[in-house]
Amino acid sequence: QVQLVESGGGLVQAGGSLTLSCAASGSIFRANTMDWYRQAPGKQRELVASITPSLTTNYAGSVKGRFTISKDNAKNIMYLQMNNLKPEDTAVYYCRGFLYKSYWGQGTQVTVSS
Repeated sequence: QVQLVESGGGLVQAGGSLTLSCAASGSIFRANTMDWYRQAPGKQRELVASITPSLTTNYAGSVKGRFTISKDNAKNIMYLQMNNLKPEDTAVYYCRGFLYKSYWGQGTQVTVSS
């Protein structure tokens, strides 16, 4: 059974840092590109960062230079290191994997206060 479980969200002041984690089953972890998405209240879910099986990374323009996506293949965990957080980063953050179809975690709330 495929499972994705996010953790690490919380409340932080602007300029602070958080690291999100996404624990995934091994079959989905290595198969395809994995992503972090976020959804702010009243807005559509948006792609934040992606990492391919060969560890190529891509970022949304709004987070480039502040966020870093990575993964530990030995532990089947994907990370999102978020630095210099801004109030507009406030959202529920989701990890997504793909194995014949998309799988989503339950989400973790990130709140950045000004």
